[in-house]
Amino acid sequence: MAILIPAVVFIIWDEAFTYMGIWGFNPQYLTGIYLGELPIEEILFFICIPYACLFTYFAINSLVERDYLFPHQELISSALIILLLIFGIYHIDKWYTGVTFTLLSLTLAFLLLKIKPRFMGRFYFAFAFLLIPFLLVNGILTGSFIDSEVVWYNDKENIGIRIATIPFEDIFYGMLLVLCNVSIFEWLEERARYK
Repeated sequence: MAILIPAVVFIIWDEAFTYMGIWGFNPQYLTGIYLGELPIEEILFFICIPYACLFTYFAINSLVERDYLFPHQELISSALIILLLIFGIYHIDKWYTGVTFTLLSLTLAFLLLKIKPRFMGRFYFAFAFLLIPFLLVNGILTGSFIDSEVVWYNDKENIGIRIATIPFEDIFYGMLLVLCNVSIFEWLEERARYK
């Protein structure tokens, strides 16, 4: 459930943005099997990548007993909420930037103010590790080390800042996806403990 619920939401979002031309996929690298506007590879992305990220999150938490960022988790969340909301609203005319930053800000605000989770320090710690494979894999998907990109982006709909070939927004899109997966995972774990 921690993978499937966010997958449905992100696939709908992905379908809409693909239809709008905010991003798209290079058929040179695809099997040619589509569901709506999305290649099957993109749909599987929302199953495989969250699974790998949840596994990494769980493994890091098992290997590193101390929650180093727990004392700072509210400060980190608060700073992200404010900066992302300001940045998202300022760039609301750019669909990818505006939607991604605003949704992540609102999700963090909901968690901080309503849910009050104790796992955010561990989430931030694990996400820092996840950025390493993210930059490598997403770099390849966006055109690093290959002839042309697998996924292309309409730069009129983002701020145009790239980390190598990766749009800056991808970091926060990925953070939102993994945060949704981890939040549901942690909620299910807590429910199981109290049964």
